[in-house]
Amino acid sequence: MDNFNQQFLYAIVIIGLGYALKRFKVLKEQDGEGLSRIIFNITLPALIIVTFNDINIDYSLILLIVIAFFYGLFIAFLGLWVFKKESRKTKGMMGMMIPGFNIGLFAYPLVEGIWGKDGLKYFGMFDVGNALIVFGVSYLIGSFYAQDNVKLGFKEITGKMVKSIPLMTYLLIFLLNLTGYQLPSFFIEVSEIVSLANMPLALLLLGIYLNFSFEKSYKILAIKFIAFRYGVGLALGIILYIILPFEDMFKYTVLIGLILPTSVSILPYSVEFDYDRKFVGTVSNLTIILSFFLLWGIGNLLL
Repeated sequence: MDNFNQQFLYAIVIIGLGYALKRFKVLKEQDGEGLSRIIFNITLPALIIVTFNDINIDYSLILLIVIAFFYGLFIAFLGLWVFKKESRKTKGMMGMMIPGFNIGLFAYPLVEGIWGKDGLKYFGMFDVGNALIVFGVSYLIGSFYAQDNVKLGFKEITGKMVKSIPLMTYLLIFLLNLTGYQLPSFFIEVSEIVSLANMPLALLLLGIYLNFSFEKSYKILAIKFIAFRYGVGLALGIILYIILPFEDMFKYTVLIGLILPTSVSILPYSVEFDYDRKFVGTVSNLTIILSFFLLWGIGNLLL
């Protein structure tokens, strides 16, 4: 328990440092774009390589992919029904935001600090199913409702998925693991050095993007979104935590995974499909803050 709270304290300090650097104009919020590219394209893939290179993948870990994927489908279609009376653009924006989770930037640094590589392999498998939702289902919904008479393009969706270096790294390492092929030790050692930067950089980025100014006009829609997303996630997470016949780490992953913040990919999607970027950014910040305290509270109850 002391280690758990200590890791959260470290996270708060580093996130606070990122926020302070932005407030004192040492860094700009636009600098976060370059930092996020470094994380997603370099440090996170390196961490995935180190974590998944030599793990034993059993059926329970594969089940995490299934849970993340089918939960994403379920809550996406349920969300479209809940927001069916909203305008086409609002319905599309909400449907796009609901299903995906921010695992790479938010969950990974906290999980790494609390549970180490053992925790990362569980959340990594959960993230594979989540990535299919983010780059497939969320993109599909966002593009479909962006304007009338939109034709869904398999080529565009596939292109998004192929360009995701973390997703491709997951799949490649997963296939290599199944075949029993071991990457050269030098390659693993270099990846391990690079991966050490992922946790502090990801937490700094969260601080840089953190914003406490919210538009009052977004209040009702934001409350409705958060109540629905976290209500469903908490309810199903608790049920699965109670009934699943697996080890504690598996159940922690499911319970925590279903209450993580919205995916960072919805921000560029909102630009691409011309949705309300300020609303998307505001709600994304709210989910980061709420998920942080929920994770801390759940951890103190269960650990």
